[in-house]
Amino acid sequence: MRVALTALCLALVAAPVTAALPTGTKAPSFVTQGALGGKPFKLDLAEQLRHGPVVLYFYPKAFTKGCTLEANAFSVAMPEFKAAGARVIGMSADSIDTLKKFSIEGCRSAFPVARADKAVIKAYDVAIPAVGLSSRTSYVIGRDGRIVMVHSEMDWKDHVTKSLAAVKSLKR
Repeated sequence: MRVALTALCLALVAAPVTAALPTGTKAPSFVTQGALGGKPFKLDLAEQLRHGPVVLYFYPKAFTKGCTLEANAFSVAMPEFKAAGARVIGMSADSIDTLKKFSIEGCRSAFPVARADKAVIKAYDVAIPAVGLSSRTSYVIGRDGRIVMVHSEMDWKDHVTKSLAAVKSLKR
């Protein structure tokens, strides 16, 4: 198990991180399973956008160090995202059972996480082919469904601040 985890970490660090969906592009629509506070539900991106802009952030694997730290950082910033009228949704290829646990432990029940199947990962061009996971990529999607900001970097630290700045700029 330890060897497999080490190999995964090395693959994630070595993987090139790019997001092919440029700003101005219409965000691909999807419906998937999500979890909030340990409770599963159907997550429809179009429905989420009816309430305001959406921060859709992809992360490789729940309960890994960087992904947990990123989820915690988003949870701490949720009052600011809500004040700006935005919703945050974490996306990964993890199973719904894992996401139910992570929505409580990693996300502190502050925002939902959802299952990104292969089709969603491909549509958002966030695949890390060598490991079958998504890269760490954050999209801010305006209420009109267009991508207004993309940040793709494996270091989790700037995803929250850059996403929040993009959301706040929409209110001007």
